[in-house]
Amino acid sequence: MLKNAGTYDPRRLSSERRWVLGFAALVALFTTIPYMVGYAAQGVDWRFSGFVFGVEDGNTYIAKMLAGSAGAWLFRTPYTASPQAGVVMYLPYILLGKLAAPPALHEQLIALLQLFRIAAIFLYILATYDFLSFFVSDVRVRRYGLALVTLGGGLGWVLALLGHSEWVGSLPLDFISPESFGFLGLYGIAHLALARALLLWTLLAYLRAFSPEAKVSTVRQALKVGVLWLLAGLAQPLAAPVIGAVIGLHLFALTVWQLGRRQRGLATDWPAWRKLVRLAVLSGVLPGLFILYNLWAVLTDPFLRIWSAQNIIRSPSPLHYLLAYGLILPFVILGARRLLEAEPWKGWLLAAWVLAAPWLVYAPTNLQRRLPEGVWVALVALALCSVDSPQVSTTRRFRRFQLITLLAFPTTLLLFTGGILAAQHPSLPVFQPATEAATFDSLAFPSKAFMGFGPVVMSAYDTGNALPAWAPVRVVIGHGPESASLAELQPQVSAFYSQDITDSARIEMIHRLDIRFVVWGPGERALGDWDPRQAPYLRVIEENGDYAVLEVLR
Repeated sequence: MLKNAGTYDPRRLSSERRWVLGFAALVALFTTIPYMVGYAAQGVDWRFSGFVFGVEDGNTYIAKMLAGSAGAWLFRTPYTASPQAGVVMYLPYILLGKLAAPPALHEQLIALLQLFRIAAIFLYILATYDFLSFFVSDVRVRRYGLALVTLGGGLGWVLALLGHSEWVGSLPLDFISPESFGFLGLYGIAHLALARALLLWTLLAYLRAFSPEAKVSTVRQALKVGVLWLLAGLAQPLAAPVIGAVIGLHLFALTVWQLGRRQRGLATDWPAWRKLVRLAVLSGVLPGLFILYNLWAVLTDPFLRIWSAQNIIRSPSPLHYLLAYGLILPFVILGARRLLEAEPWKGWLLAAWVLAAPWLVYAPTNLQRRLPEGVWVALVALALCSVDSPQVSTTRRFRRFQLITLLAFPTTLLLFTGGILAAQHPSLPVFQPATEAATFDSLAFPSKAFMGFGPVVMSAYDTGNALPAWAPVRVVIGHGPESASLAELQPQVSAFYSQDITDSARIEMIHRLDIRFVVWGPGERALGDWDPRQAPYLRVIEENGDYAVLEVLR
């Protein structure tokens, strides 16, 4: 049966809990410094976007919050002119947006996003420490493990320093994959950090519900697990099936293990196994309904089908995963052996999760790289089990473990330094020209002034990425996965701004895509030499330096 390895009680404010909160505060401060530098660097000519990496995705988060502030409850992306039914997705951003209102709406949304990120850091670190404490008894070991989970990475920094960042067709995982590690989520992708926290608390509640200390009924235990599981899915829909996969792998591993023991004539505990299966089934009802809802939405909504087909996040070469996790794999193997010998009922959750990772990352799906969500925590927990003992010999082993795994931290320092450098020197895309921001403000009409979900605006791709973060409008193209039929529309947008097509062709495109406004700035001028101010079917409503906004006459 399960036994809690540690004595840490998350319900009691102790010195250990205060240490965890202090560590979370330091991480929050550390990750906020680049953003503070960015705000200090903006001035008359440049406006800070609010992001020091992943600006293209970051703008979409602000756009989702802006939709929430305009009254939306369901997610409809502003990065396409295609009709959408709306779906329960990105709920944290939509709800956050409801806390903001004009004036200075954009600044409020960025501030709320930063507060969300900081709150997610605290939740992530608390959940990680709770999870590690269930497997690791030595306080020193689990504190170091918390730092390793939070700030550690792979050996991608070695390639970066050698000038081979693009190795076998991809950047290293620790630079591009928040699912494979953890720091990127804390640095700037708040909903992923929140989902990771809820994922870990869900698995921990599942394991604790089966422990001898559990006093409440199976139904009540299952309800707690199910609610946490559902909340994880609401924070990040893919977290729900990942949790289901981990629990399923745990049950499968226990089944095989028990059958093996029975064949060898060893003691088994099938009643305990049946109790665990009952708990998993009952707790899976709520999140199972949510997963079925998402599948139904994708199958029935034409836009979601296109988005799913375009949302391609494939795993890189296996060499990248070896580079990412090879540093701690020997400790993982030793720790798994020790844990499975001492406490197999809970050890098999981590072991099965890690053993399944190679199959998950190359599963036949477009979202391969997202499927190992949280496996870094499982790897670190198993590695810590290899050095978890107060004995003198194990203490020496722990020091060697610390010395070796110090090589996991330089990537974080490189990402932090890169953020500082990007924030110090105003330029696209981390900063936006002040005239462009002012032009975007001219399109900040109340969404209720238009039928449907905001007016459609024609612009170049880069302009279209930033615009919905400032105004409740839709753009023809502006984001890889969320712009439906991007490959087909990109050349059409380029042709729209060139002299190679006729006005009748432009008018046909305007009617087909229900375009209400046209933006003309440096990005659009780079596509062609057509001057929309000369078109009789367009009227200039805003002109500011190199930027102009024109309304389609109807």
